Amino acid sequence: MSATPNDTNAATRESGNAPKDKRKRARALLVVLLVFVLAAALWLLLWLFVFSTRETTDDAYVGGNQVGISAQVPGIVTAVYADDTQRVNAGQVLVRLDPTDADVALRKAASALAQAVRQVRQQTQSAASADAALAARRLDLKRAQDDLKRRLPLLAEKAVAPEEVQHARDAVDTARSALESAQRQADASRALVDGSDVQDNPAVQQARANYRQAWVAAQRNAIVAPVDGYVAQRSVQVGNSVQPGQPLMTVLPLHDLWVDANFKESQLRHVRIGQPAKIEADIYGGGVEYHGKVVGLGAGTGSVFSLLPAQNATGNWIKVVQRVPVRIAIDPKDLQSHPLRIGLSTAVTVDITDDKGDVLAKSPSTGAVAQTTVYDDVAAKADAAADAIVASNLGTDVP
Repeated sequence: MSATPNDTNAATRESGNAPKDKRKRARALLVVLLVFVLAAALWLLLWLFVFSTRETTDDAYVGGNQVGISAQVPGIVTAVYADDTQRVNAGQVLVRLDPTDADVALRKAASALAQAVRQVRQQTQSAASADAALAARRLDLKRAQDDLKRRLPLLAEKAVAPEEVQHARDAVDTARSALESAQRQADASRALVDGSDVQDNPAVQQARANYRQAWVAAQRNAIVAPVDGYVAQRSVQVGNSVQPGQPLMTVLPLHDLWVDANFKESQLRHVRIGQPAKIEADIYGGGVEYHGKVVGLGAGTGSVFSLLPAQNATGNWIKVVQRVPVRIAIDPKDLQSHPLRIGLSTAVTVDITDDKGDVLAKSPSTGAVAQTTVYDDVAAKADAAADAIVASNLGTDVP
Protein backbone atom coordinates (compact mmCIF):
# COMPACT_ATOMS: atom_id res chain seq x y z
CA MET A 1 0.00 0.00 0.00
CA SER A 2 1.59 3.23 -1.10
CA ALA A 3 1.95 6.25 1.21
CA THR A 4 -0.23 9.21 0.59
CA PRO A 5 1.18 12.71 0.15
CA ASN A 6 -0.27 13.77 3.51
CA ASP A 7 1.53 10.99 5.38
CA THR A 8 4.76 11.90 3.68
CA ASN A 9 4.49 15.54 4.72
CA ALA A 10 3.67 14.61 8.34
CA ALA A 11 6.69 12.38 8.61
CA THR A 12 8.86 15.08 7.18
CA ARG A 13 7.59 17.61 9.76
CA GLU A 14 8.09 15.21 12.66
CA SER A 15 11.63 14.43 11.61
CA GLY A 16 12.37 18.17 11.32
CA ASN A 17 10.89 19.08 14.71
CA ALA A 18 12.71 16.38 16.63
CA PRO A 19 16.10 18.15 16.66
CA LYS A 20 14.41 21.42 17.68
CA ASP A 21 12.68 19.77 20.65
CA LYS A 22 15.95 18.27 21.80
CA ARG A 23 17.67 21.63 21.63
CA LYS A 24 14.85 23.24 23.64
CA ARG A 25 15.08 20.58 26.32
CA ALA A 26 18.84 20.98 26.46
CA ARG A 27 18.53 24.73 26.86
CA ALA A 28 15.91 24.27 29.58
CA LEU A 29 18.10 21.82 31.44
CA LEU A 30 21.04 24.18 31.07
CA VAL A 31 18.99 27.07 32.44
CA VAL A 32 17.87 24.98 35.40
CA LEU A 33 21.44 23.89 36.03
CA LEU A 34 22.64 27.47 35.88
CA VAL A 35 19.94 28.51 38.30
CA PHE A 36 21.00 25.83 40.75
CA VAL A 37 24.66 26.75 40.32
CA LEU A 38 23.91 30.43 40.88
CA ALA A 39 21.76 29.61 43.88
CA ALA A 40 24.53 27.46 45.33
CA ALA A 41 27.11 30.16 44.65
CA LEU A 42 24.84 32.78 46.20
CA TRP A 43 24.29 30.58 49.26
CA LEU A 44 28.05 30.01 49.53
CA LEU A 45 28.69 33.75 49.36
CA LEU A 46 25.98 34.44 51.92
CA TRP A 47 27.47 31.83 54.20
CA LEU A 48 31.01 33.10 53.81
CA PHE A 49 30.23 36.80 54.19
CA VAL A 50 27.02 36.89 56.22
CA PHE A 51 25.85 33.76 58.04
CA SER A 52 29.31 32.58 59.11
CA THR A 53 30.08 36.00 60.65
CA ARG A 54 27.14 36.17 63.01
CA GLU A 55 25.08 34.22 65.48
CA THR A 56 21.42 34.98 65.99
CA THR A 57 18.71 33.98 68.44
CA ASP A 58 15.21 35.10 69.26
CA ASP A 59 15.37 33.48 72.70
CA ALA A 60 16.42 36.79 74.23
CA TYR A 61 14.73 39.02 76.78
CA VAL A 62 15.32 42.43 78.31
CA GLY A 63 16.79 42.33 81.83
CA GLY A 64 17.39 44.97 84.45
CA ASN A 65 17.84 45.66 88.15
CA GLN A 66 14.79 45.30 90.35
CA VAL A 67 15.43 47.41 93.44
CA GLY A 68 13.28 46.15 96.28
CA ILE A 69 11.98 48.78 98.69
CA SER A 70 11.56 47.56 102.25
CA ALA A 71 11.30 49.00 105.74
CA GLN A 72 14.39 49.26 107.93
CA VAL A 73 12.47 49.87 111.17
CA PRO A 74 9.08 48.60 112.35
CA GLY A 75 6.11 50.95 112.24
CA ILE A 76 2.63 51.80 111.02
CA VAL A 77 2.32 53.20 107.48
CA THR A 78 0.82 56.69 107.58
CA ALA A 79 1.36 57.75 103.96
CA VAL A 80 2.29 56.27 100.56
CA TYR A 81 3.69 58.73 98.02
CA ALA A 82 4.26 56.54 94.93
CA ASP A 83 2.18 54.07 92.96
CA ASP A 84 2.72 51.60 90.12
CA THR A 85 3.98 53.07 86.81
CA GLN A 86 4.98 56.38 88.45
CA ARG A 87 8.49 57.76 88.12
CA VAL A 88 10.50 58.49 91.26
CA ASN A 89 13.85 60.15 91.80
CA ALA A 90 16.64 59.02 94.10
CA GLY A 91 16.05 60.35 97.60
CA GLN A 92 12.32 60.88 97.08
CA VAL A 93 10.12 59.75 99.99
CA LEU A 94 8.05 56.74 98.99
CA VAL A 95 6.49 55.64 102.29
CA ARG A 96 6.26 57.33 105.67
CA LEU A 97 5.84 55.51 108.99
CA ASP A 98 4.35 56.73 112.25
CA PRO A 99 7.22 58.61 113.99
CA THR A 100 5.82 58.58 117.55
CA ASP A 101 7.89 55.73 118.99
CA ALA A 102 11.03 56.86 117.21
CA ASP A 103 10.63 60.42 118.50
CA VAL A 104 10.25 59.19 122.07
CA ALA A 105 13.37 57.04 121.75
CA LEU A 106 15.25 59.98 120.24
CA ARG A 107 14.28 62.28 123.10
CA LYS A 108 15.44 59.70 125.63
CA ALA A 109 18.75 59.29 123.84
CA ALA A 110 19.22 63.07 123.69
CA SER A 111 18.58 63.37 127.44
CA ALA A 112 20.97 60.51 128.16
CA LEU A 113 23.68 62.19 126.08
CA ALA A 114 23.20 65.52 127.85
CA GLN A 115 23.27 63.77 131.23
CA ALA A 116 26.45 61.90 130.30
CA VAL A 117 28.17 65.16 129.38
CA ARG A 118 27.17 66.78 132.66
CA GLN A 119 28.26 63.73 134.67
CA VAL A 120 31.67 63.74 133.02
CA ARG A 121 31.96 67.45 133.77
CA GLN A 122 31.14 66.66 137.39
CA GLN A 123 33.70 63.88 137.45
CA THR A 124 36.29 66.25 136.01
CA GLN A 125 35.62 68.77 138.78
CA SER A 126 35.72 66.01 141.39
CA ALA A 127 39.11 64.93 140.07
CA ALA A 128 40.34 68.51 140.29
CA SER A 129 39.03 68.78 143.86
CA ALA A 130 40.76 65.53 144.77
CA ASP A 131 44.01 66.85 143.34
CA ALA A 132 43.64 69.99 145.46
CA ALA A 133 43.01 67.89 148.58
CA LEU A 134 46.05 65.81 147.74
CA ALA A 135 48.18 68.94 147.58
CA ALA A 136 46.83 70.02 150.99
CA ARG A 137 47.67 66.64 152.50
CA ARG A 138 51.22 66.94 151.20
CA LEU A 139 51.53 70.28 152.93
CA ASP A 140 50.16 68.81 156.16
CA LEU A 141 52.71 65.98 156.01
CA LYS A 142 55.56 68.41 155.39
CA ARG A 143 54.43 70.60 158.29
CA ALA A 144 54.26 67.62 160.64
CA GLN A 145 57.68 66.41 159.54
CA ASP A 146 59.17 69.89 160.09
CA ASP A 147 57.65 70.05 163.57
CA LEU A 148 59.17 66.67 164.44
CA LYS A 149 62.60 67.74 163.15
CA ARG A 150 62.52 70.85 165.34
CA ARG A 151 61.61 68.89 168.47
CA LEU A 152 64.10 66.03 168.14
CA PRO A 153 67.20 68.17 169.02
CA LEU A 154 65.31 69.74 171.94
CA LEU A 155 64.52 66.30 173.30
CA ALA A 156 68.25 65.49 173.58
CA GLU A 157 68.71 68.67 175.56
CA LYS A 158 65.63 67.85 177.60
CA ALA A 159 64.08 71.12 176.52
CA VAL A 160 60.80 69.42 175.60
CA ALA A 161 58.91 66.57 177.15
CA PRO A 162 59.13 63.15 175.50
CA GLU A 163 55.34 63.14 175.22
CA GLU A 164 55.46 66.19 173.00
CA VAL A 165 57.93 64.50 170.63
CA GLN A 166 55.73 61.41 170.55
CA HIS A 167 52.76 63.56 169.66
CA ALA A 168 54.80 65.02 166.81
CA ARG A 169 55.65 61.55 165.57
CA ASP A 170 51.96 60.59 165.72
CA ALA A 171 51.10 63.71 163.77
CA VAL A 172 53.56 62.70 161.05
CA ASP A 173 52.05 59.23 160.85
CA THR A 174 48.56 60.69 160.70
CA ALA A 175 49.52 63.14 157.97
CA ARG A 176 51.20 60.36 156.00
CA SER A 177 48.08 58.18 156.20
CA ALA A 178 45.90 61.12 155.18
CA LEU A 179 48.19 61.76 152.20
CA GLU A 180 48.00 58.13 151.12
CA SER A 181 44.19 58.19 151.38
CA ALA A 182 44.03 61.43 149.39
CA GLN A 183 46.35 59.93 146.79
CA ARG A 184 44.09 56.92 146.31
CA GLN A 185 41.01 59.10 146.14
CA ALA A 186 42.63 61.35 143.56
CA ASP A 187 43.68 58.32 141.49
CA ALA A 188 40.13 56.96 141.60
CA SER A 189 38.70 60.31 140.52
CA ARG A 190 41.16 60.72 137.68
CA ALA A 191 40.59 57.14 136.43
CA LEU A 192 37.22 58.23 135.02
CA VAL A 193 38.48 61.33 133.22
CA ASP A 194 42.20 60.94 132.54
CA GLY A 195 43.41 60.74 128.94
CA SER A 196 40.44 62.43 127.29
CA ASP A 197 38.39 65.56 127.35
CA VAL A 198 34.65 65.65 127.95
CA GLN A 199 33.74 65.03 124.31
CA ASP A 200 35.98 61.97 124.03
CA ASN A 201 35.13 60.43 127.37
CA PRO A 202 33.97 56.79 127.00
CA ALA A 203 30.69 57.47 128.81
CA VAL A 204 29.93 60.38 126.50
CA GLN A 205 30.92 58.36 123.47
CA GLN A 206 28.58 55.54 124.52
CA ALA A 207 25.69 57.95 125.00
CA ARG A 208 26.60 59.62 121.72
CA ALA A 209 26.46 56.29 119.88
CA ASN A 210 23.04 55.54 121.37
CA TYR A 211 21.78 58.95 120.32
CA ARG A 212 23.19 58.48 116.83
CA GLN A 213 21.40 55.14 116.54
CA ALA A 214 18.12 56.68 117.70
CA TRP A 215 18.53 59.60 115.30
CA VAL A 216 19.11 57.28 112.34
CA ALA A 217 16.12 55.14 113.35
CA ALA A 218 13.93 58.24 113.45
CA GLN A 219 15.06 59.23 109.97
CA ARG A 220 14.28 55.76 108.64
CA ASN A 221 10.58 56.34 109.24
CA ALA A 222 10.77 58.07 105.88
CA ILE A 223 11.49 55.33 103.32
CA VAL A 224 13.19 56.85 100.28
CA ALA A 225 13.97 55.65 96.76
CA PRO A 226 17.63 54.65 96.46
CA VAL A 227 17.72 55.14 92.66
CA ASP A 228 15.84 56.85 89.84
CA GLY A 229 13.25 54.62 88.24
CA TYR A 230 9.64 53.54 87.93
CA VAL A 231 7.50 51.95 90.62
CA ALA A 232 6.15 48.43 90.22
CA GLN A 233 4.63 45.76 92.46
CA ARG A 234 3.39 48.17 95.12
CA SER A 235 1.89 46.12 97.95
CA VAL A 236 2.02 48.53 100.88
CA GLN A 237 -1.15 50.22 102.08
CA VAL A 238 -1.85 52.97 104.59
CA GLY A 239 -2.35 51.44 108.01
CA ASN A 240 -0.17 48.41 107.38
CA SER A 241 2.12 47.37 110.20
CA VAL A 242 5.46 46.72 108.52
CA GLN A 243 8.57 44.99 109.81
CA PRO A 244 12.23 45.41 108.80
CA GLY A 245 12.92 43.66 105.51
CA GLN A 246 9.26 43.43 104.49
CA PRO A 247 8.92 44.20 100.74
CA LEU A 248 6.77 47.24 100.04
CA MET A 249 7.32 47.96 96.35
CA THR A 250 9.93 47.70 93.60
CA VAL A 251 11.75 50.46 91.71
CA LEU A 252 12.99 49.63 88.22
CA PRO A 253 15.79 51.85 86.82
CA LEU A 254 14.83 51.60 83.14
CA HIS A 255 17.80 53.72 82.04
CA ASP A 256 20.15 50.82 82.79
CA LEU A 257 18.96 47.68 81.00
CA TRP A 258 20.56 44.77 79.20
CA VAL A 259 19.54 41.75 77.16
CA ASP A 260 20.05 38.14 78.21
CA ALA A 261 20.35 36.20 74.93
CA ASN A 262 20.09 32.44 75.35
CA PHE A 263 22.26 30.91 72.62
CA LYS A 264 22.49 27.21 71.93
CA GLU A 265 25.71 25.65 73.10
CA SER A 266 26.65 24.95 69.47
CA GLN A 267 26.46 28.69 68.73
CA LEU A 268 28.98 29.74 71.35
CA ARG A 269 32.11 28.49 69.60
CA HIS A 270 33.07 31.93 68.31
CA VAL A 271 31.19 34.23 70.73
CA ARG A 272 33.59 36.44 72.68
CA ILE A 273 33.41 39.30 75.18
CA GLY A 274 33.38 42.71 73.50
CA GLN A 275 31.82 41.61 70.19
CA PRO A 276 29.24 44.04 68.79
CA ALA A 277 25.60 43.06 68.68
CA LYS A 278 22.39 44.29 67.12
CA ILE A 279 19.08 44.00 68.92
CA GLU A 280 15.52 44.20 67.66
CA ALA A 281 12.68 44.41 70.16
CA ASP A 282 9.30 42.97 69.31
CA ILE A 283 7.62 46.04 70.77
CA TYR A 284 9.07 48.25 68.01
CA GLY A 285 9.68 45.68 65.27
CA GLY A 286 12.48 45.72 62.75
CA GLY A 287 12.24 49.47 62.24
CA VAL A 288 14.19 50.16 65.43
CA GLU A 289 17.62 48.70 65.96
CA TYR A 290 19.55 48.81 69.23
CA HIS A 291 23.31 48.67 69.39
CA GLY A 292 25.10 46.70 72.06
CA LYS A 293 28.06 44.53 72.87
CA VAL A 294 28.74 41.26 74.61
CA VAL A 295 29.78 41.88 78.22
CA GLY A 296 29.84 38.32 79.50
CA LEU A 297 28.80 34.71 79.06
CA GLY A 298 26.91 32.80 81.72
CA ALA A 299 28.84 30.47 84.00
CA GLY A 300 26.39 27.65 83.38
CA THR A 301 23.30 26.61 81.47
CA GLY A 302 19.85 27.56 82.61
CA SER A 303 19.02 24.02 83.65
CA VAL A 304 21.91 23.95 86.14
CA PHE A 305 20.48 26.86 88.13
CA SER A 306 16.87 25.70 88.02
CA LEU A 307 15.03 24.78 91.19
CA LEU A 308 15.19 21.09 90.26
CA PRO A 309 18.30 20.53 88.12
CA ALA A 310 18.05 17.71 85.59
CA GLN A 311 19.73 14.45 86.54
CA ASN A 312 21.01 12.79 83.38
CA ALA A 313 22.56 9.79 85.14
CA THR A 314 19.53 7.63 84.40
CA GLY A 315 18.79 4.82 82.00
CA ASN A 316 16.18 6.84 80.08
CA TRP A 317 18.52 9.59 78.96
CA ILE A 318 17.61 11.89 76.08
CA LYS A 319 20.08 14.50 74.92
CA VAL A 320 18.67 18.03 74.94
CA VAL A 321 20.54 20.95 73.41
CA GLN A 322 21.38 23.34 76.25
CA ARG A 323 21.37 27.10 76.13
CA VAL A 324 23.75 29.51 77.85
CA PRO A 325 22.78 33.12 78.65
CA VAL A 326 24.93 35.77 77.02
CA ARG A 327 24.60 39.25 78.45
CA ILE A 328 24.37 42.08 75.93
CA ALA A 329 24.80 45.67 77.10
CA ILE A 330 22.53 48.20 75.36
CA ASP A 331 23.65 51.65 74.26
CA PRO A 332 22.04 54.14 76.72
CA LYS A 333 21.32 56.57 73.87
CA ASP A 334 19.19 53.93 72.14
CA LEU A 335 17.33 53.29 75.39
CA GLN A 336 16.67 56.99 75.81
CA SER A 337 15.17 57.36 72.36
CA HIS A 338 13.22 54.08 72.47
CA PRO A 339 12.56 52.98 76.08
CA LEU A 340 12.22 49.30 76.89
CA ARG A 341 10.66 47.33 79.73
CA ILE A 342 12.08 44.42 81.67
CA GLY A 343 11.04 41.07 80.22
CA LEU A 344 10.32 42.19 76.65
CA SER A 345 11.17 39.78 73.84
CA THR A 346 14.02 40.62 71.49
CA ALA A 347 16.05 39.14 68.66
CA VAL A 348 19.84 39.39 68.96
CA THR A 349 22.52 39.17 66.29
CA VAL A 350 26.15 39.00 67.44
CA ASP A 351 28.95 39.82 65.01
CA ILE A 352 31.53 37.04 65.50
CA THR A 353 33.95 38.19 62.79
CA ASP A 354 36.59 38.97 65.40
CA ASP A 355 36.75 35.94 67.69
CA LYS A 356 40.14 36.68 69.27
CA GLY A 357 38.69 38.04 72.50
CA ASP A 358 38.16 36.36 75.85
CA VAL A 359 35.45 33.84 76.53
CA LEU A 360 35.66 34.50 80.29
CA ALA A 361 36.70 37.66 82.09
CA LYS A 362 40.38 37.61 83.06
CA SER A 363 40.23 40.09 85.95
CA PRO A 364 37.66 40.88 88.62
CA SER A 365 35.43 43.91 88.36
CA THR A 366 36.65 46.84 90.46
CA GLY A 367 33.73 49.21 89.96
CA ALA A 368 30.32 49.11 91.58
CA VAL A 369 27.69 47.27 89.56
CA ALA A 370 25.07 49.53 91.13
CA GLN A 371 25.27 52.14 93.86
CA THR A 372 23.36 54.94 95.53
CA THR A 373 24.37 58.10 97.38
CA VAL A 374 21.07 58.93 99.11
CA TYR A 375 22.33 57.55 102.44
CA ASP A 376 25.78 59.15 102.36
CA ASP A 377 24.94 62.21 104.47
CA VAL A 378 22.89 60.38 107.12
CA ALA A 379 25.89 59.70 109.35
CA ALA A 380 27.17 63.27 109.01
CA LYS A 381 23.78 64.73 109.99
CA ALA A 382 23.54 62.38 112.98
CA ASP A 383 27.01 63.43 114.13
CA ALA A 384 26.12 67.11 113.75
CA ALA A 385 23.00 66.68 115.89
CA ALA A 386 25.02 64.85 118.56
CA ASP A 387 27.71 67.55 118.50
CA ALA A 388 25.07 70.21 119.09
CA ILE A 389 23.80 68.44 122.22
CA VAL A 390 27.34 67.95 123.57
CA ALA A 391 28.25 71.59 122.94
CA SER A 392 25.11 72.88 124.64
CA ASN A 393 25.92 70.93 127.80
CA LEU A 394 29.63 71.64 128.08
CA GLY A 395 29.09 74.89 129.97
CA THR A 396 31.56 77.74 130.28
CA ASP A 397 34.12 75.86 132.32
CA VAL A 398 35.19 73.68 129.39
CA PRO A 399 36.99 75.38 126.45
